[in-house]
Amino acid sequence: MIEKNNRLTTSWGAPVGDNQNSQTAGQSGPTLIQDVHLLEKLAHFNRERVPERVVHAKGAGAHGYFEVTNSEISKYTKADFLSEAGKRTPMFIRFSTVAGELGSADTVRDPRGFAVKFYTEEGNYDLVGNNTPVFFIRDAIKFPDFIHTQKRDPQTHLKNPTAVWDFWSLSPESLHQVTILMSDRGIPATLRHQHGFGSHTFKWVNEQGQAVWVKYHFKTDQGVKNLDVDLAAKLAGENPDYHTEDLFNAIENGDFPSWTLHVQIMPVEDADTYKWDPFDVTKVWSQKDYPLIEVGKMVLDRNPENYFAEVEQATFSPGAFVPGIEASPDKMLQGRLFAYSDAARYRVGANHNTLPINAPKAPVNNHQRDGQMRFDGNGGKSVYYEPNSFDGPTETPETNVTPFDIHGQAGTHAYSHDDHYTQAGDLYRLLSEDERTRLVNNIVGAMKPVEREDIKLRQISHFHKADPEYGARVAEGLGLAVPAE
Repeated sequence: MIEKNNRLTTSWGAPVGDNQNSQTAGQSGPTLIQDVHLLEKLAHFNRERVPERVVHAKGAGAHGYFEVTNSEISKYTKADFLSEAGKRTPMFIRFSTVAGELGSADTVRDPRGFAVKFYTEEGNYDLVGNNTPVFFIRDAIKFPDFIHTQKRDPQTHLKNPTAVWDFWSLSPESLHQVTILMSDRGIPATLRHQHGFGSHTFKWVNEQGQAVWVKYHFKTDQGVKNLDVDLAAKLAGENPDYHTEDLFNAIENGDFPSWTLHVQIMPVEDADTYKWDPFDVTKVWSQKDYPLIEVGKMVLDRNPENYFAEVEQATFSPGAFVPGIEASPDKMLQGRLFAYSDAARYRVGANHNTLPINAPKAPVNNHQRDGQMRFDGNGGKSVYYEPNSFDGPTETPETNVTPFDIHGQAGTHAYSHDDHYTQAGDLYRLLSEDERTRLVNNIVGAMKPVEREDIKLRQISHFHKADPEYGARVAEGLGLAVPAE
């Protein structure tokens, strides 16, 4: 007799007598519709895939912890999980590529998503960034158009380099990120050998209500390593899951990867006078002006038990804040505060935050009810509205968002700073000669398939404005002349 806890059952828990043969009308007759076990298996199989992410579809994840190493951080933020040295918070991270589909290769040239979920005692805090400190655009209204250029052409169903470079050449704010992407850093050797960044500017608030602007930098303790383009192409064909496999095996073998988190901190009053708009995600803050301050260490020490449940169903939102951490006026961030949670509601469901991988460790007390796949008791028989007279959960006014000054008229406003070239040029000049050569070769190879010469020339002019040598070398590689100013 098979023990009850080890016998095969239907989805409703009844024991299965035969899982190899469907019920038929006689040995050679048609299958019977009364075989409800067969019907349930087929129906569930048809629904096994949730829609893949529109962006960041291919990813790998791991569990770990974050430990504070600098007790001085508490003077900048009242976030409880950063309150004292030695404090540990469980966390989960999802690494990803941006443009490819769920089955795409890990070793393509692409930014890498770097999404961290901290399960704090005051709720979940999601820091959803990339392995680059900047991004291609700085206003969320351009994001759908940008991603369309990274996806497949609606007629040919092929990637379209003309669309990619047309968009970039008409969006000069992308130049800084394009330079990073086309450099050696565009293809990390492994997920363990790359830095991570919050990219956006955020606001930290301390117990006294004093605010500062902050940027996050996760520095890999393994050192930065990148892949040669030929080896990356070879691996893409032979082992498209190379990064996923490497991360899993490293953790499985006890070689736990880690990152040291640093922040840059800017006094609130500096935002009006700094040489760059501090809320422009296409720009970095000089570390000479705002040095890195160590916060703590992130260690990954446990692999998922089930990829779908823990990695595919993991959802992140830049709007998942905890007291002491708030949004900035960064226009790209402002759009993401809505878009990420909305994408999760569409892709995974209205109750995605109740799934074990997404559920906070802190108690959840609110009046959200119902929706598909509600499995947590749905609030039980407790009061289901607020305000109420029945001792329902109460507000915590001290966690309200801290105010900051705004001015001007409501309308569609561009960023006040339009220098898209200085930081890209500075980055180019920081590279060694060998790194510059590889950067130019990567750009030339990527631009050669572009069908229109005017698009190539427009992009060359951006490289030239960043650094004359930069533009001249790309132009030479494409057999074109640098356009006259």
